[in-house]
Amino acid sequence: MTLALALIVFLTITIAIFAFGAAVAIPFSALGARLRALGWQKQAEPEKPGIKQRIQEVLDPLSKALPLSPSEASKTRVLLMQAGYREPRHITHYFASRLVGALLGLAVAVIVAGGTDSFLSFLIGGVGLGFLLPQFFLKQKIKARQRRIRLGLADALDLTVICVDAGLSLEQALSRVGEDLQHAHPDLSDELHLVNLEMRAGKPRPEALRNLADRTAVDDIKALVGVLIQTDRFGTSVTQALRVHSDSLRTERRQRAEEQAAKTTIKMVPALVVFVLPSLFFVTLGPAVIQLLRTLLPGQ
Repeated sequence: MTLALALIVFLTITIAIFAFGAAVAIPFSALGARLRALGWQKQAEPEKPGIKQRIQEVLDPLSKALPLSPSEASKTRVLLMQAGYREPRHITHYFASRLVGALLGLAVAVIVAGGTDSFLSFLIGGVGLGFLLPQFFLKQKIKARQRRIRLGLADALDLTVICVDAGLSLEQALSRVGEDLQHAHPDLSDELHLVNLEMRAGKPRPEALRNLADRTAVDDIKALVGVLIQTDRFGTSVTQALRVHSDSLRTERRQRAEEQAAKTTIKMVPALVVFVLPSLFFVTLGPAVIQLLRTLLPGQ
């Protein structure tokens, strides 16, 4: 009896030790994870920061060297969002690029006009140009993105009308249209995806649509947002409102194209005056001038 009891105790202790060791050794064990967190296992060495993190650490002091008020920072962040840059690090990169541009302009002015009388003019021009160039490129990016969104809006409205006619809600229709336009119009697809994320997160539909208008700053998007908010407020047909707005949008696009075509005549006048008319003068009046000179000055 004593031998059997001792054997049972020995087997129980052996099984317990084996189970405890197996729980600690298995990588995905909860007990092993807790024990490793308490210090039973050496913590893994922290990963070295990547290139992007190092660049961010270098640019942070440069961006803080510019004194900015909250209103200016907010306005700049809105401009970056309109250009498609939404991450917080982009505003740091933007201000750092302006500071670096000013320093490069200063260096170029010192190299080109150092010690001359016009050094001060070169210095002011170089620093100002280097400081304003990033803002110029940012505005060009905004205009290009707005142009792409404006071109893809008509197709998005047609697809939205089809989806709503098929029985989908407006949120589902916007989500489906965003997926379908991912390759053809990626900028508009990203904006529609953000609208759906905001509505899923609990924001009211009017607020999410107003955020869409603020992020894009496109007049056609603002008109569409106004139509959708008014439709939601008065409970009218979304399909009919979208169809009417789509027709008016296509009419505006045709009128805009006609306006651009009418402006080409005026835009060609400077080129004609500078490049074509001098050549015509030389071709038509040149021989007559030469003959006149030979007649009036025969000895020359």
